[in-house]
Amino acid sequence: MNETNLPKEEITRLLPAEEVFLEGPKSRGSELVFSLKVWWQFIKAFRTLHFVGPCITVFGSARFKEGHAYYEKARAFGKCIAEMGFTTMTGGGPGVMEAANRGAYENGGVSVGCNIRLPFEQHENPYLHTSITIDYFFVRKEMLMKYSYAFICMPGGFGTMDEFFETLTLIQTKSITEFPIILFGKEYYKDLAELMGQMVLEKTISPEDLELVLITDSVDEAMEHIRTYITSNYKIRPRKRMWWLLEKR
Repeated sequence: MNETNLPKEEITRLLPAEEVFLEGPKSRGSELVFSLKVWWQFIKAFRTLHFVGPCITVFGSARFKEGHAYYEKARAFGKCIAEMGFTTMTGGGPGVMEAANRGAYENGGVSVGCNIRLPFEQHENPYLHTSITIDYFFVRKEMLMKYSYAFICMPGGFGTMDEFFETLTLIQTKSITEFPIILFGKEYYKDLAELMGQMVLEKTISPEDLELVLITDSVDEAMEHIRTYITSNYKIRPRKRMWWLLEKR
């Protein structure tokens, strides 16, 4: 019985034309093939990014163009990250990602992108020394976090919020080290800051959880916050490549 009251031909037209990840259980053979694809994505990413150096990741919207205030601030962040001796890592696309990569690229820093394969909007920006294009968001997010010692969240949409809250959750639950997280744009994130304050009042998070995030409009304040943390906890030295290993530099 057709419980949707739609003709079968209508139901057929509503099905996706291409395979959709997480569309539901599949055959055991299909699940095995998918697992191998994910495994290969991780191996490829590990080999590509192993020697990129200590990174600072910049998250943000793909939709801000050159000349927009947030684009120019992200470009300034890329420059500051380069001056600090760190690699600038982004999602590799346009907008804020391009701006941060550009700031590093134009100022003698290392610029890296972890791009995502999408049918629209996302394309690799031209300011990358090293890049990889990944098929699955969860693999991409792992790479954006794995090599970084601080995270800067510029204004953005759902994707930026997903990256911010996943990073924050992993730090809150001590799944990763308590790295600095910057929310840049006090006015843009005003309502989010109020919501997090309400979470404290409702006791869904602890007051000290708010200390995990610095909300600021100042590039200098953000970079000083990151610098203080890193110099207090780490000593940076180049990673040596062993001749018998096969990793790409």
